[in-house]
Amino acid sequence: MGADKFHDPEYWLALAPDLHIEDASLFENVTYVELKPEWKSQFRDEGYLQGNTRWELDLALMAGTVRSLSAAGLSPVFAFLYDEFWHPFVKLHLLFSSLLGGDYSLLPDFWVWNVDPRKREAGWQPHRDKGRKALFADGSPKSITTWIPLSRATPLNGCMYVVPSPLDPTYATPEEQQIRFAPQSIRALPGRPGDFFIWNQAIYHWGGASSPYAPESRVSMAFELQRADVPPFNAPLIEPLRLVLFEERLRLIATQLHRYRHMYDVDPKVAQIASDLLAALSPPVPFQPGAGAESALTGSS
Repeated sequence: MGADKFHDPEYWLALAPDLHIEDASLFENVTYVELKPEWKSQFRDEGYLQGNTRWELDLALMAGTVRSLSAAGLSPVFAFLYDEFWHPFVKLHLLFSSLLGGDYSLLPDFWVWNVDPRKREAGWQPHRDKGRKALFADGSPKSITTWIPLSRATPLNGCMYVVPSPLDPTYATPEEQQIRFAPQSIRALPGRPGDFFIWNQAIYHWGGASSPYAPESRVSMAFELQRADVPPFNAPLIEPLRLVLFEERLRLIATQLHRYRHMYDVDPKVAQIASDLLAALSPPVPFQPGAGAESALTGSS
């Protein structure tokens, strides 16, 4: 079968037989998470929020799948072939709409991590996702990042760290690439499965370095989103609440593996898989926000 196996959904389902691909029933009767006043206040005042919900998913199974992909020499990002990894971003639909002030699109910018303490791995290096260009003049966001731990995220296995906006002197300024905050301004964000973290894309943040004393790897995933009424930060935009099909997912994942090579050391074998996939897959059809395309998931409640 060779490299052709990567184009076959059955190959991926055999790797994770309890997960799903293109099963619309998984997205039926979704109970949406609404924006709580305390989350809204923290996001406005500090540039990020930490929330919690019942995902109604087997998070341990999802984390185990990510670790299995890593053990098989495949990028953890291939986990986005499975419906379960898209489900949280449907569940947070109303919250995203509230934070972004209305209609929004998913950006083709996402990732999955398996930070392995045995290899002394770390999360991504300190950075701002898009910087001040992702803010309006009043400080409200044009785009946001959502980060979700699927396992416990602790200082020992590389939890997230942020510098809250009021404690960052160069936040949202032309000098944003300069680091002037005090070490005490750094805030660790340990999390548990069920938590989620959302920040505007001007916030300075990073994933910590792991310790060999950590009892398990840190498994997490993230997705970026933007308002629908601003020019696309990246393309193709993805319509919310639409069931993204297998081939689209495969193309998006292969693109991520190329796009984020500056953030991690890419395995040459994985890079070759991504190149082969991109060469074989047809070009994407751009999504135009507001074009009236009907959502495959409309009707979820």
